[in-house]
Amino acid sequence: MKRLFLFLLSGLLLAGAQGATVRVRPGDSLQQEINKAQAGDVLEIERGLYQGNFVISKPLTLRGIGRPTLSGDFHGDTLRIKATDVLIEGLIVRDSGDSLLEQNAGVTIWPGSHRAVVRRCDLSYNLFGLWIEKSNDVTVEANLITGKRDYNSSQRGNGVQLYNTDGARILANNISFVRDALYVDVSHHAIFKGNKLHHSRYGTHYMNSYYNSWEDNDSYYNRGGLALMEVRNNIVRNNRSWGNSDHGIMLRTLQDSVIENNVIAGNNRGLFIYDVEYATIKNNLVVDNFVGVHISAGSTRNEVEGNDFIGNREQVRYVGARDERWGEKSGNHWSNYLGWDRDGDGVGDLPYEANDMVDRLSWQYPSMKLLLASPAVQALRLLGRQFPVLRVPTIVDPKPRMQANNKQWSVWNGKHFPGR
Repeated sequence: MKRLFLFLLSGLLLAGAQGATVRVRPGDSLQQEINKAQAGDVLEIERGLYQGNFVISKPLTLRGIGRPTLSGDFHGDTLRIKATDVLIEGLIVRDSGDSLLEQNAGVTIWPGSHRAVVRRCDLSYNLFGLWIEKSNDVTVEANLITGKRDYNSSQRGNGVQLYNTDGARILANNISFVRDALYVDVSHHAIFKGNKLHHSRYGTHYMNSYYNSWEDNDSYYNRGGLALMEVRNNIVRNNRSWGNSDHGIMLRTLQDSVIENNVIAGNNRGLFIYDVEYATIKNNLVVDNFVGVHISAGSTRNEVEGNDFIGNREQVRYVGARDERWGEKSGNHWSNYLGWDRDGDGVGDLPYEANDMVDRLSWQYPSMKLLLASPAVQALRLLGRQFPVLRVPTIVDPKPRMQANNKQWSVWNGKHFPGR
């Protein structure tokens, strides 16, 4: 009997912890309903327009029925979360203020509001879509986020801003017309997966952030697709960065990271590598960019293997004081390699060298590219190889592969920024 009593009591306590369900109808004061609710309650908000600057200061669920609209009336934050374990889903949250100084946002997740969840919402015409600060284990999933698209880029906020967080999960969001779709600063152990990031300055801008995973995202029609700056121990895998007006993937001051199995197509610069050490860059497709790889600032001691560099107007733009060797284990494929494979082992008989004398002349005199296949230019290239005094430091691949790994590379041709 005592055991049965304890079982029933625990069931009652659990039911109480789950909270009540409260219906909010058009004309009701949403903030009053939030204030009256008990921790753990679910507020089901019917379709309608609810104006105000709403604050949640206890664990609650706000669930939209028929996609109701919360409007901040163009000042302040539309919705501010100041409690742990808050769930927001199925709402349209719009019309924040436009103060960059006050960092106005559609949804602000206040420091200490751990385990907040925002999913299946439309966050539209806000300065920042979500501002997340000093809150851990936050989930942002399956949201449509668009900024103040009539503002200049410098006057917009970011789609999702993470600052000093740990364990965030940013999943399957569609973000556009903001300054940076994802801005990640001093935030670690996060997962970014399945997002579409477009028509912004950067698709993603990482700063001072470690142990993050970036997988299966599309970054397109931005100025830059993905920028990793001052970071280490990151994984960038199976993404597509295409049609960006500057770079596809920027690696700047990066260590101990893996960049693999990505498609980098139709950008001005495919890979921009600056001050990078101890990185693994493998099995990427770098295709149809104006510059395939731009590398400088002592980027060395990296493992670069199994990549396909195909059809880039300029395969490599290298600035360095000595040769940098790539592909020493298994080699990379270079579509402009002119050597032979006489023994049929799939590896070229001569090393691939980027930036020889002919390459440098063609940079200086672009019209010379019309003559690259001529016997005279090929003789000039051979002359440069025979007389090292004419040679400059370059990328050297001792085992250039004759065939590309990615057999579907041609479908990525022509994916350029609109107007190019």
